[in-house]
Parts: sequence; structure tokens; C-alpha cells
Amino acid sequence: MNDLIIVLTGVIGSVLTYFISTPLKQGAVRASALLSLIVAVFFYFFPNILNSYLTIHIPFVFIGTSFIGMVSAKTNVNYFQLILAGCLFSLIYLHKGDVFSGYGGALGTIAGIALLTSFGFSALFSNVSMIKNLFSKPNKTSD
Repeated sequence: MNDLIIVLTGVIGSVLTYFISTPLKQGAVRASALLSLIVAVFFYFFPNILNSYLTIHIPFVFIGTSFIGMVSAKTNVNYFQLILAGCLFSLIYLHKGDVFSGYGGALGTIAGIALLTSFGFSALFSNVSMIKNLFSKPNKTSD
């Protein structure tokens, strides 16, 4: 159950940051900072609402996925890509172990990996029909 809540937090963090940043025209930094501050302050003042695992990890996941939501609108990102990137971030975060121990920038690195991977999946699956057309036999039409 904790893992599902972490993944949902990741999706909400990326989508909500992008929504406030782009359609509401607040800018990427302002959207990320405002939402991250709200989540961090909430769990600082109310640490006993959820179990201690979630109280510790939800702010980190939200801040990390808000980095995903800071993506530029010029990249033609859609909400499906943001949802996928938020899920990927959360799954990597849950299974990162001590890989990033002692290094700064772990949240940003995971966010970059998740966002680029979601862009790659989108590009791959958007070209599936094009790839099928390359390997299909051309239709012979009689004139």
C-alpha cells in the first residue's frame, strides 16, 4: 500500500507542477517551489497523519517529480508522458537502494532518467504504425 501511495504521489507531483507551470502560466520554478513548499510544510506540521515511512518519503518523491513537471512546454509534452515519467520516477526511487548514496543531485538525476525514458517510450510507440508500414507489402493497384 505504501508503494502505491508513493507512485500516486509521483504522478500528482509531475502533473500538478506542469499544470500550474504551463496552462496557469506561473512558470516552472514558481510552480515547483510553491507545491514542494506546501507538501513539505504539511508533513512538517502534521507528521502523524500517515505512517512514518510515508511522512519521510512523500516530500522527497513530490519534490523529485516536480522536477519532471518543470519540463518546457516547447517539448510538446503531453499528460500521458508526465504520468508515465512520474510512475517511473517513483519506481526508480523505491528501488534505488544505495546507488546514489553520497552523491548530490539524486532526485534530479532520477527525474531526468524518468522523463527521457518516457519521451523514448512515446517516440517508440508513436512510430509503431510507421514501422509496420515499412515492413508491409505495398498494395498493388491496377490502373
